[in-house]
Amino acid sequence: MQAFIDKFLEAVDFETSVEVTETTPLADLPEWDSLAALGVIVMADMEYGKTIAGEDLKKCTTVGDLGRLIAG
Repeated sequence: MQAFIDKFLEAVDFETSVEVTETTPLADLPEWDSLAALGVIVMADMEYGKTIAGEDLKKCTTVGDLGRLIAG
């Protein structure tokens, strides 16, 4: 999961450094917005060869949920 978290942080490129774990709620991240979500969608495709829909992304509430959705 740590490898996914590292790629997640790279993809969303937060301006402010944040501590992220598997249980971190996405809603608690200061810059989690549509642009960050788009970065995650692109990362899923480029790094994992997985296409995810916005609806699937909306169902994720934590960073770990995203990791399980994308990295399986």
